[in-house]
Amino acid sequence: MTDIHVGNAPCSWGTLEFEGNEGDRIGYAQMLDELAETGYLGTELGDWGFMPTDPQILRGELSRRGLTMLGAFVPVAFKHPEAHRAGEAQALQVARLLALVADAGPSAPRPFVVLADDNGSEPKRGQSAGRITPDMSLSPAEWEVFARGVEQVARAVQQETGLPTVFHHHCGGYVESPDEIARLLDLTDPNLVGLVFDTGHYAYGTGTSDFQAVLDGLARFGDRIQYIHLKDCHPGIANQARTEKLSYLEAVRRGLFCELGQGLVPFPAVLDWLRTHGYRGWVLVEQDVLPGMGTPKASARRNREYLRSIGL
Repeated sequence: MTDIHVGNAPCSWGTLEFEGNEGDRIGYAQMLDELAETGYLGTELGDWGFMPTDPQILRGELSRRGLTMLGAFVPVAFKHPEAHRAGEAQALQVARLLALVADAGPSAPRPFVVLADDNGSEPKRGQSAGRITPDMSLSPAEWEVFARGVEQVARAVQQETGLPTVFHHHCGGYVESPDEIARLLDLTDPNLVGLVFDTGHYAYGTGTSDFQAVLDGLARFGDRIQYIHLKDCHPGIANQARTEKLSYLEAVRRGLFCELGQGLVPFPAVLDWLRTHGYRGWVLVEQDVLPGMGTPKASARRNREYLRSIGL
């Protein structure tokens, strides 16, 4: 699979976007050092300000470690029309930086602006992640507002920087379940908005512990998938979280997203799907942890060794 390269993300070192969970997190220099030392070739930006926002400095930090910048996560509360303008400004700020640090050359990858809902900002959704029912979703009018906001931001990014935009379905937000993903994709222009498929969020977001679910999702949404996040989901903790009605953050704190190969995502079959469908470019390993959780460098090394063991 020489046409697929493997990166890892700041969230695997405890840099998550949720307010109040910053804690005593690992700095960007240590994170990049450990990421490169454990065998990864690319990364994402993380929260704005986590890495340097001066493009010359950031480019230097990446190049001296041999790393490629793959994209950046931009959360926006798209349900609320008054949030769209600020979301556009935030996305453009990020996109300008990504464009300036992107590798040169016609065959170099163009980093993605990764849009998402402002996950965790709606208490009911954060409390009900992993067990979403249709009545918890947006109304038809709210879906229209949400989708128009996503298109507005993606269009602005495309027109100013030429960078591609993908939407990240994510537990704890309004685009979590398979039907919610389908609804957003139906309402948005595929020339503007692609999908980043996150195996772990998809597995938990189905509300089941079905090992086939992720493969069904790849088949259902394959024509919109432009980018892949490789994340595993521990079935025991997922079931416990559903039974005890734990919040999304509490489920993460208990280890919902385990090391690759230890959960319910069938990664060999996922890689077979990628091969069969001619996927090219990057996959990004993510093992979402909160600051201070686990052993990020050791986990990153084991995750990379696992992927090598299955041919990636």
